[in-house]
Amino acid sequence: MIVRQARNVLRLLEFFAEKKAPATLAEISAAFGWPRSSTYNILTTLSNAGFLYEPRARAGFYPTPRWLQLAQEIAEAEPIPEALTGLIHDLAEGTGETVWISAPSGLHAVMLHVVESRAPVRYAARPGDRVPIHATASGQALLAQMPSRDVDVILRKADYVRYGAGTPMTRAEVLKGLEEGKARGWFASASNYSADLGGVAAPVAMAGRIFAVTVAGPLFRVGDRMEETAKYLIDALAALTPA
Repeated sequence: MIVRQARNVLRLLEFFAEKKAPATLAEISAAFGWPRSSTYNILTTLSNAGFLYEPRARAGFYPTPRWLQLAQEIAEAEPIPEALTGLIHDLAEGTGETVWISAPSGLHAVMLHVVESRAPVRYAARPGDRVPIHATASGQALLAQMPSRDVDVILRKADYVRYGAGTPMTRAEVLKGLEEGKARGWFASASNYSADLGGVAAPVAMAGRIFAVTVAGPLFRVGDRMEETAKYLIDALAALTPA
């Protein structure tokens, strides 16, 4: 179930992140197709709570630093291990591909930290993006670290939709992929979720939490280099000093 008002607040925050400038009620209303009355209510509520202000009179609204303060406090409470974030920058530099850290979130793997490739054609990703946990290399690297009873619950609830040519379409296919990945120490995806994109992922347990580190890109670049890339990833993780 999606709560529309909550979704609209999140969309508004993304709007300001892209615009990087104040916006008037009329501009926001037009950008989203919201009624002016609903837009007024959202802006007034956020302003009264200290999350929006008007940098100049009648020149539009803009987020206050309160968003940043709360985000920093949240991140400090459950930080991603510093050694791990440093590692993915090195991996991105070494492979030339997009690299991310993900963690489980229900039936999805959610990206927590992303370093995008500099290549014009690349796997485009950002923190907060989610992928199906059962259908992707990232997700399977996470499932591989969970108790079997938790995996069973997730696979019973999973939506076996054909996302791409490589999507596993049954519980049995997912379990087969998990066993193969566990045996070699890494997991692979080739058009499993996004057409013509693929990559490799490895499981990581640090600070009492489970993560997956994924290296991904267009198949015309990574398709023939999966084993090589996986070895590079595994070797880098083996040398990792927990923070």
